[in-house]
Amino acid sequence: MQTFMVVATIRADTDMQAFGSLVPSEVAAVERLRAAGALGAVHISFPRRVVFIEAFADFEEAARETVLSLPMGPFFDLDVFETGPAGVPGGPIVP
Repeated sequence: MQTFMVVATIRADTDMQAFGSLVPSEVAAVERLRAAGALGAVHISFPRRVVFIEAFADFEEAARETVLSLPMGPFFDLDVFETGPAGVPGGPIVP
């Protein structure tokens, strides 16, 4: 299982009223996926129209599919980054 940081940019043409109406179902879906071990932290920057989502999957496409399965998924353009353990490149890993 790998950890991915998914940067979900809210599309410029998004109807923010429609987007906002999905908040209750989005919260419920995120909680279900957290309980299943597929998602971790979710951080939102509304002024920048970006959501940062921690996803856990065996490969990048599975992480992408998990985020796109969310009720707000159709409103996002995604950039997916595989992450590694904390530490300095070439240095010791910090637990």
